[in-house]
Parts: sequence; C-alpha cells; structure tokens
Amino acid sequence: MIEQLPTLPDLGAACVDAHAHLSMLEDPVAALVRAARAGIVLVASVVDLTEDPESTFGGLEGWLAEAAGHLESEGLSAPEVRLVVGWHPHNAKDGDEALYERLREVASDPRVGAFGELGLDFHYDHSPRDEQRAWFRRHLELAHEVGLPVEIHLREAHDEGLTLLAETGIPQAGCIIHCFTEGPELAERFLELGCHISFAGPVTFKKSDALREAARVVPLDRLLVETDCPFLAPHPYRGRKNEPAFAVLNAAAVAEAKGVSSAEVATAALGNARELFGRRGVL
Repeated sequence: MIEQLPTLPDLGAACVDAHAHLSMLEDPVAALVRAARAGIVLVASVVDLTEDPESTFGGLEGWLAEAAGHLESEGLSAPEVRLVVGWHPHNAKDGDEALYERLREVASDPRVGAFGELGLDFHYDHSPRDEQRAWFRRHLELAHEVGLPVEIHLREAHDEGLTLLAETGIPQAGCIIHCFTEGPELAERFLELGCHISFAGPVTFKKSDALREAARVVPLDRLLVETDCPFLAPHPYRGRKNEPAFAVLNAAAVAEAKGVSSAEVATAALGNARELFGRRGVL
C-alpha cells in the first residue's frame, strides 16, 4: 500500500514537475504513484554523470512499471519521465573528456529531454569557478550541436550567468532557468534572452514577495513549475522531504500571484514542458 499524501489542491488540469531528483528519493516508485494521484503527468528527473547515473538509467523502467501496477486499479497511469543529464556546477571539478563524450552519447537516448543541471554556483564554490565556467560553456556548446534544451542552475552568479548565456547563445531547443528565486527585474532580463523560467517551493514561502512579483511578469508561454525534490518542500510542508506531487502547490501559488486560474498555470506549464523536452518528437 502506497502512503497517501496530505490533501493537495486540485488544479483542475494535469501538471508537470519540470525538475526533480528521483534517484535521491527514498522510494521513487511511491513518489511516482503519489505524483499521478496529484495530477502530475510528466516529471523531468536529473541524472548527474559524476554521481550515480546508473541508478536512474538502469532503474527508471522498473520504477515506472511498478508504479503503473499500483495505479492500474485506480484508473491512473504513471507519469512520463524525461531525463535531464549533465553535471551540477558543484561537480565541475569532476568533469573530464570521457564524461563529456558520454554526455554526447546519451543525448541520443530517447528518454533524455535536456542537458542539466548546468551553470554556476558561487555560494558554495564546491568547484573552482574557472572550471564551473568552462564546463558551463561546453555544456551549452554541445546543446547547440545536438539540439537539446538546457536546465540552468545559478546561485549568486546570475549576472555572470546572463553574460555567458548571451555570449554563447541560447540553444535553439530552449533554455530553462531552474528554481528561479530572484525578483522581477532579473526575470525580465532572462526572458529577453529567450529563457523559460521555472518556479519551485520558494514561490510559496511567506517572505518571497519579490519572487511572486517575478511570477507575475513571466508570461504563461515561458513558465514552468518544479519541485527540485527532495529539496525545497513548499509551504505548508516546508522542512519535510519534497517530492513531485508537491509541484501542484507551487503551481497554485504561481496562479494566485498571477491572478489566473490554477488550471491555466498547470496547462501552460505542462505544454511548455512537452514542447521543450519533446523537441525531437519524443513526447
């Protein structure tokens, strides 16, 4: 028996979790079942090639099959899952040419919908900044070459990230600023470059007024919602382990900030995700 979650809002439409870490969850199967019950029909899950990629590459089909078995009696289907592959800026120091060639190879895997999460993190500086910059550029160059979108992680490095994106160019397949946490002015600068912007749990936090202002300026056709699970559980579940089902809380908060219906936000976010992650006709 899969544990039920506390009551979650009914968005009135199917939705997406555009950035999750299924392999970091204690029970990915149970999380996928609860996501389906909450109305999440598509999950983008990150695979970091410097960590334990085989847990997802090898485990995904089994997770989905087991989740489908649990859901069959409820008349529900397991969410579709697309993989976001690359390595986090924290792990830039572990990147090498062999991993880069593997990234090029897995780009042809039909389960792979984007490269990521790539970018710059100057808060922790777990990797030297020059190495972060170098791999950020090379990930972007490869995305241009193979026709995949990118999911970007930026922390305390937004101005430099903007500059680098402008110099290298947004991949034609698209660019997502994942877990956006800044204000409307910065959101508009990324929008001007052609980026999509994705909102996670912080959009529900009581002190995130500037972030909700940013949500108001992001048009529906450039908007995504995500969990970044198991991190950043939204209010009122802040502090517990996050999971894809909680994306509905983030969508509801974005809808309230924008003054539109939750169904409008859910439908737009899911449509945008399908377009981005399915550019090669996968979805």
